[in-house]
Amino acid sequence: MTDAAHRLLELLSAGASSEELARVPADSGLTQLAMRIRRTLDAHSRREAELAALFDTASDLARLRDLDAVLRSIVRRARMLLRVDVSYLSLNDEANGSTYMRVTDGSASALFQQVRLGMGEGLGGLVAQTARPYATADYPADDRFEHTEPIDRAVGDEGLVAILGVPLALGDQVIGVLYASDRRTRVFTPDEVALLSSLADHAAIAIDNARLLEESAATMADLEAANATIRAHHAAIARAQEAHDRLTALVLGGADVPAVAAAVAEVLGGGIVVHDADGAELGRAAADPVEPPAQAVRASRSGGRAVADDPNWVCAVMAGPELLGSITLTGRPDLADADRRLFERAGVVTALLLLLRRSAAEAEDRVRGELVADLLTAPHRDPAALLRRGRRVGVDLAAPHAVLVLHAEGVSRTRLASVAARRAALAGVYAERVVMLAEGDTPGKLAERTSAELTALLGTAVTAGAAGPASGPPELAAAHAEAVRCLRALLALGRAGDGAAAAELGFVGMVLGDRTEVPRFVRATLGPVLDYDEARGTELVRTLRAYFGCGGNLTRAKEELHVHVNTVAQRLERISSLLGSDWQSPDRALELQLALRLHRLAT
Repeated sequence: MTDAAHRLLELLSAGASSEELARVPADSGLTQLAMRIRRTLDAHSRREAELAALFDTASDLARLRDLDAVLRSIVRRARMLLRVDVSYLSLNDEANGSTYMRVTDGSASALFQQVRLGMGEGLGGLVAQTARPYATADYPADDRFEHTEPIDRAVGDEGLVAILGVPLALGDQVIGVLYASDRRTRVFTPDEVALLSSLADHAAIAIDNARLLEESAATMADLEAANATIRAHHAAIARAQEAHDRLTALVLGGADVPAVAAAVAEVLGGGIVVHDADGAELGRAAADPVEPPAQAVRASRSGGRAVADDPNWVCAVMAGPELLGSITLTGRPDLADADRRLFERAGVVTALLLLLRRSAAEAEDRVRGELVADLLTAPHRDPAALLRRGRRVGVDLAAPHAVLVLHAEGVSRTRLASVAARRAALAGVYAERVVMLAEGDTPGKLAERTSAELTALLGTAVTAGAAGPASGPPELAAAHAEAVRCLRALLALGRAGDGAAAAELGFVGMVLGDRTEVPRFVRATLGPVLDYDEARGTELVRTLRAYFGCGGNLTRAKEELHVHVNTVAQRLERISSLLGSDWQSPDRALELQLALRLHRLAT
């Protein structure tokens, strides 16, 4: 072996560089062989370091606990293996159509660390969009990429020149980009591209594993929560079923409202107050009297759930769409869902109780209604039998009673009769009117009070005509006829929502008390004016009505009639010639206004 060959082998053994080998004076062929050996050894060393880095990365993945820590490790190894100044990793944001910086190593620019690239923008945006690796030796001067002002400013702030980017892919889906970059011009070799791609594959696996672990942990937590919920739900159902069975047994066993309220109060550990649909208290247990909160009842009715009315809870008692009443729970401001459902079940049981009560009341009302019908249809047929039937329902028809006849718009006669029955000795429907008998010797005051109470309770005008007092079936039937005439008079006078006896209406009551007299009264009072309008097609009756309606004010009357004031004056002069000059005197004016109203009602 020559000295030159021996020297070359010693240098190779010592790990000398290719430059040192080239300085040894030797045969050129021998030197070239030594340099090829050097390059082969360098490649093996690099490959060994790369494999070690990949092995370490795989080990990190196997011990994955912190995704950010694994990603930082991958980015750091990419920087070390490719011997670059900066390495970094970005993740795609599908919602915004961009890729954003997640991890960096070697970066000194805050602007660069926060940069966001739109899909297709810059080198990274192109990699994220195409799922292909891209490299450039001089990014600022490379026109293959779509340069944007924010990206170029961030790259310039970091001082980057050469950039290599490879996709992070899970199957066909690109989730981000892994980068290696230098602050000087540099050409990245295919081996370096392959190495960075291998690290990117590991990074993608780390991200996917972390996602799966998070999903698994979330699923387990959801399962545990679901199991706890199911157990609690089963316990609540069992408790609710037990309470429901207990309350239902009470209702079907004939218990009254206070007994059911006491059972509900015991189950829920609070106080219970039950009201009917009109706000009257039906029963309570372990609670002071409370007013039913109308707003909370409406909210519960519309939502079908119990609602809080601090510090109480309220549940509407419903039968289908019909409001039967409400129950109020006191002493439990913080009501858990299970107890709230129990409270709502109590509302259902209370509805059953109220329906049973109403069915019994309706049966009794039918008996009383039949008695009213028979009393007024044939009072002379068998008075003694009518008196006996009255005693069976607790009414002494031989005692003095005032007779009231009621009328209300928008309320069924059955509903009106049911409400009236609470204020009467006897109530029912006869001849399409609600009739009630009540004790008292002042029918006018009784009618006025009844009208006011029922109007407030039902929210619509209730008119009451009264007569009496009368005793015995025949007299009661006669009083009923008089009360009907009084009701008609009130309605004819426009006094809907009022109550009075016929005697209180004076001559108006006598005129209107019998409909057979109304046409004769209208003809006697307005005849000449009616005949004049009919013969000539004029509007004297309309003018007269407008004149009285405007309180005798000609200006207001002409505006209502849409004519000139002189026309109104001329028409009034014609009316004076037809009716006489005293037609505006108080008595004549009253009769004329009454006749005008009756004429309007009749036409």
